[in-house]
Amino acid sequence: MTSSPSSSPDAHKRWTLLAVCLGTFMLLLDVTIVIVALPDIRNSLDASFSDVQWTVDAYSLSLAALLLPAGSLADLYGRRRLFVIGLAVFTVGSLLCGLAQSPLMLTLCRAAQGVGGATMFATSLALLAQTFHGRERGAAFGVWGAVAGISTAVGPVLGGLLVSGLGWRWIFLVNLPVGAFAIAITLTKVQEWRPPHARRVDAPGFLVFTAGLVSLVFGLIRASDDGWGDTVVVACFVAAGVLLAAFPLVERLRREPMFDLSLFRKPTFVGGSIAAFGMNGSLFAMFLYLVLYLQDVQGYDALQSGVRLLVVTGATLVTAIPAGRLSARVPARWLIGPGLLLVGSGLLLMRGLDASSSWTHLIPGFIVAGLGSGMVNPPLASTAIGVVPPQSAGMASGINTTFRQVGIATAIAALGSIFATKMSGATPATAAATYADGLNELLLITALVALVSGALSLVLIRQRDFVVHGAPEAEAASAPAAAEPATALAGGGR
Repeated sequence: MTSSPSSSPDAHKRWTLLAVCLGTFMLLLDVTIVIVALPDIRNSLDASFSDVQWTVDAYSLSLAALLLPAGSLADLYGRRRLFVIGLAVFTVGSLLCGLAQSPLMLTLCRAAQGVGGATMFATSLALLAQTFHGRERGAAFGVWGAVAGISTAVGPVLGGLLVSGLGWRWIFLVNLPVGAFAIAITLTKVQEWRPPHARRVDAPGFLVFTAGLVSLVFGLIRASDDGWGDTVVVACFVAAGVLLAAFPLVERLRREPMFDLSLFRKPTFVGGSIAAFGMNGSLFAMFLYLVLYLQDVQGYDALQSGVRLLVVTGATLVTAIPAGRLSARVPARWLIGPGLLLVGSGLLLMRGLDASSSWTHLIPGFIVAGLGSGMVNPPLASTAIGVVPPQSAGMASGINTTFRQVGIATAIAALGSIFATKMSGATPATAAATYADGLNELLLITALVALVSGALSLVLIRQRDFVVHGAPEAEAASAPAAAEPATALAGGGR
């Protein structure tokens, strides 16, 4: 441990908690803020449908690719230092997003935000775990969890207010004072810390994984404009297949791999990874298309759309808090599996739209899917680290979060291509009906993703796979995950 700023122990703890919560607030608040602003961004920048997809996916891809390397860098160079760098990159990225003059500039700046977000996310909970101990740790993560839940819940309304009152650029510019304040607190009040045995950065694994994932998503999004048989699209899919197939081979040759493939020998870890992919690849991927439906077809503005999304986020909070408490006593499979089945059922309830449907048709599905989402998130993070020894907890949690981001990035890209194909033959007279038919198709696909993920979770997640930890390090590893009601959205729609 290195030297720290002089302050009383209690004051130091409070400042650390404040800095981490401010960073978390920025990350998760923009989840739903950005989603409700996308139609305004599209109109302002004269963006295409694929540009709108990249606005979400650029962030998710950089987050998925850099989360594990950022954790290794934090161990090598110090968690406080990397957290500050993440805050700075995220804040500057927010400024550039707010100043963007073209869809390409916005996409690149969103990718920069993802770099900052990955760095912050990889270090924020570790900062709390190193600062708080015993009962104080539970209280600290309780505060952090409350901030996470509240920021996600108020995001739609606050985003709607900013977009409707000041313009879409303010959803990014509002981060500047928060980020600057968090940086100042971290530099002056937060202790630096490095573990005695830091894991090296797996550069070959990072490059192969990132190139494969970008090729896949680029091909999926490109297909929405040029069709599935386009030469570039086919080449991207071939490259993605080769690179992603080579990734496990590269990892086997590494002394300190980015992904420890032996973790996937445990059925519960596989089940948790599938659940993470399925959760973000179903309901959270559909948020983009539901918002476009509310604004393009139903005619609501950003604020009105945000208020309607509160039905989902509010329902999520209703079950997230009890699920967090129950996850210590109820087997994880009986929260994650049924939760995903509820998400799938909710998506099916949203189907049946036609040209004359009101948004109220979506309410039952919003409620059911939101309640299911709240059941999944708290035990899912605990499942990722509960089946590994303490020294592997960081990697296990990072892999689980990576699966979340891969789920939303690939789902948004694939759903967009399917939707664009559906809309290609629409005329002004049939646009509303075709839009509704296309949305019904996407809801069916994402419902199947959630239902299959839920069924597999029930089969694969086994209580006997969980490791019984008694060491203090285990407490540090498990406490963050147990208080994680909303991190499935972290970067999800950012």
